[in-house]
Amino acid sequence: MNTQLQCAGFTLDLSTPKVMGVLNVTPDSFSDGGRFHQREQAIAHAFALVEEGAAVLDIGGESTRPNAPPVPLDEELSRVIPVIEALVARQLPVPISIDTYKPAVMRAALYAGASMVNDVRGMQAPEAIQAVADTEAAVCIMHMQGMPQTMQLNPHYEDVVLEVSAFLTQQRDACVALGIAQQRILLDPGFGFGKTRQHNIALAQALPQFLKLGCPLLVGLSRKSVLGQMTGNDVDARLHASVAAAVISAMKGAHLLRVHDVKATVEALKVVTALA
Repeated sequence: MNTQLQCAGFTLDLSTPKVMGVLNVTPDSFSDGGRFHQREQAIAHAFALVEEGAAVLDIGGESTRPNAPPVPLDEELSRVIPVIEALVARQLPVPISIDTYKPAVMRAALYAGASMVNDVRGMQAPEAIQAVADTEAAVCIMHMQGMPQTMQLNPHYEDVVLEVSAFLTQQRDACVALGIAQQRILLDPGFGFGKTRQHNIALAQALPQFLKLGCPLLVGLSRKSVLGQMTGNDVDARLHASVAAAVISAMKGAHLLRVHDVKATVEALKVVTALA
């Protein structure tokens, strides 16, 4: 497997596990909604995450927590594009990922200087694949059953590992067929997106199987509700559980860990790299 992910003008070396820092410029994200909604707050936090060791920054303008209402296109654009433009102008030294499933936001963000698209719908929207194929950006294909408004009502699978793997394979092949080279593709099983606690556990245990799909793996378990179910802790008290989940995921083969607590995770992954 090629672990040198091509992200427009950046090459992300995933030969050892790296951290993707989360920057939500939303008023209602499940963990940090509202904290970085203002432009200057968002910019300052972005540079702080890089200082803590984030190898890529994931910017989102629409919450995808369970039951989150959809955000109009113009509102999402107004949240993310000025932040991306400012970070590019100030020469943020790592790739910027845009967390969106809307092709219009993908195109605008990539034009503004983003280097990756992180799509919770797995590039299913019409024109989504072409929006990335027309550039040199990377893409993360994530699995989600349903939509945020409905995904946790009654998640059901005959075999969650096989079904998620089949979806990721299908969408990877669709991306390649339309011109996105495989060395620009990440895959994400989509922990917490239309999955029960047992589904999430099954996917975590099966992470090595996803390596057979030939693309680096992104895992996002940071502060997720499944960790709250395991520990009994509210979202703001899941640091230790989140770091543990990142370490276990890395030891099972994950290449990129999407997290809120960058410094703690980066330090934990240094130990994994040294001892594993």
